Amino acid sequence: MSQASQPLPPLSGGALVLATVALSLATFMNVLDTTIANVSIPTISGDVGVSASQGTWVITSFAVANAISVPLTGWLTQRIGQVKLFVSSIVLFVIASLLCGMSTSLEMLIAARVLQGAVAGPMIPLSQALLLQSYPKAKSAMALAMWSMTTLVAPVLGPILGGWISDNYTWPWIFYINIPVGLGAAWLTWRLMRTRESATRKLPIDGVGLALLVLGVGALQVMLDKGKELDWFASGEVVTLAVVAVVALSFLVVWELTDKHPVVDLTLFKRRNFATGVVSVSLAYGLFFGIVVLMPLWLQQFMGYTATWAGLVTAPIGIFALLLSPFVGRILPRTDPRLIASFAFIVFATTAFMRAGFNTDADMMAIVIPQLVQGAAMATFFIPLTALTLSGLPPERIPAAAGLSNFFRITAGGMGASISTTMWDDRAAMHHAHLVEHITAYDAPTTQALQGMSALGLDPAQAMGMIERQVTRQAYMLSATDLFWAAGILFLALTALIWLSRPVTNKMDSSAAGGAH
Repeated sequence: MSQASQPLPPLSGGALVLATVALSLATFMNVLDTTIANVSIPTISGDVGVSASQGTWVITSFAVANAISVPLTGWLTQRIGQVKLFVSSIVLFVIASLLCGMSTSLEMLIAARVLQGAVAGPMIPLSQALLLQSYPKAKSAMALAMWSMTTLVAPVLGPILGGWISDNYTWPWIFYINIPVGLGAAWLTWRLMRTRESATRKLPIDGVGLALLVLGVGALQVMLDKGKELDWFASGEVVTLAVVAVVALSFLVVWELTDKHPVVDLTLFKRRNFATGVVSVSLAYGLFFGIVVLMPLWLQQFMGYTATWAGLVTAPIGIFALLLSPFVGRILPRTDPRLIASFAFIVFATTAFMRAGFNTDADMMAIVIPQLVQGAAMATFFIPLTALTLSGLPPERIPAAAGLSNFFRITAGGMGASISTTMWDDRAAMHHAHLVEHITAYDAPTTQALQGMSALGLDPAQAMGMIERQVTRQAYMLSATDLFWAAGILFLALTALIWLSRPVTNKMDSSAAGGAH
C-alpha cells in the first residue's frame, strides 16, 4: 500500500475555493461534451462526407466508451490513486478533444471520441469524491450542492453552445474549447491536491470481469443508441445486441460477486440506502432525460422553433437549479434527505402534468413556465439522493460507489431517451390512425375545411396535404401529452420508493461526509 489510509484534513480559505472551481470546471467540461455535439451532427456529417445517420456514431462512440469506463472508477482508483487518476483523465480528455477537432474523417473522429469517452469515465465520480474529501464534515452538503450545479447546468447549455459555435464558427471549436478549461483544471487540481493522494494497492487485473463489462455494456449502449434507427427488435442486429448484453451482463454479475478482486464492486448493493438511492436516482433521471430529449424535438418538428430557440425556451430549467442548490446544501444536514427528494419528485410530477395540458396553440410562456418550475426539482433531486446513496460509506469505497451510481444514472438516461422517442412515434401512429378515421366525405368539419381551402385557391390534393400535416401535428401532440401524463404518475410513484431507505441521521452524517473522511 503506497499511502497511509489516514483521514485527510479539509482544505480551507483560498485553496478550498480554487479546488472547488477546478473540480467543478472539469465536471462541467465532461458533462457538456455529452450533449454539445448533438446539434452539430448535421454540420459534422456534411464536413466529413457521410450521412447524418452515420454521423450519429460521433455520439454513440463517446457514450459506449464512457458507459464502460465509469464503473471501473473504484478499481482504477485503488491501483493509481484518486488525484493521479483524476488529473491523468483530464489531461487525456484534453488530448482527445484536440484530436476530435483535428479529425478529417469519420473514422478518425470516432476513434478520438472513443478515447475521450473512455478517459472521461472516472472524472465525474472522482470529482465528487475529491470535493467531499476537501470540505469539513459540516459543509459536505454544500460541497455536493456546488458540485451538482455544474452537472445540472452543463446538459442544458451543451446544445445551445454547440449550435451557436457551429452556426458562427466551425464545428472543431466545440472540442477545442475544452483545451484551456481542461489544462487549467488539471494544473489547479495537481497543485492543490498532489499531497492528498489516496491509498493504493497492487490489485490483480480481473480480466474476465473486464471483458464481460466491455462486451455487455458496449452491446447495451449501442442497442440503446441505434435501436430506434434500426426499428428495435424488428432488426436482427438489435436482437443480437440484446442477447449479447443480457448474457454478458448476467455472467458479469455472477462473476463479480464471487471473484476476490472484482473490477466492479457489486457488493455495494447489499447496503439498503445505496441500492434505494441508485434505483431512485436512475429511474428519476431516466424519466427526466426522456422529457429533456422530447421537448426540443417536439418544438422543432411541430411547433416551428429553430434549434437555437428550442434551446433557449428549454434553458430556464437551469435558473432555479442554480439559485436553490446552495440553499439545499445548507438545509440538508439538518433535514431528512428523503423529504427533500420527495418534494423534488412531486415538483417533477407537477411539471409533467402541466405539460400534459399543452396543445398546438401553446405559446412560448406556456412552455417556459414548466421549464422554470422544474428547476426547483433539479436542485432538490440530485443533492439529497447523492447524499443518501453515499451515506455511511467508508472513504475507500466512495469512488467505487460514485462510479457505480453514475453508471446506472447514465445508462438510465440513455434508456429514457430511447424509450421516450420510440413511444412518442408509436403513440403518434396510433393517434394518427384514430384521427384519420374521422376524415371522410360525410364529416362536416372536414368538408368545411376542404371548402375553405378550395376558396383560397388550393386544389384537392394540396388541401388534403394540408389536412394530413395538421393531423400528423395533432397526433404527435396527443402522443407527447400521453407521455407527460405517464411521467407524472411514475414520478409520484417514486416518492414511495425513496422511503424504503433507512433514515439518515446527523450521526450517520446526512451529507455523506462520513464516507469522505
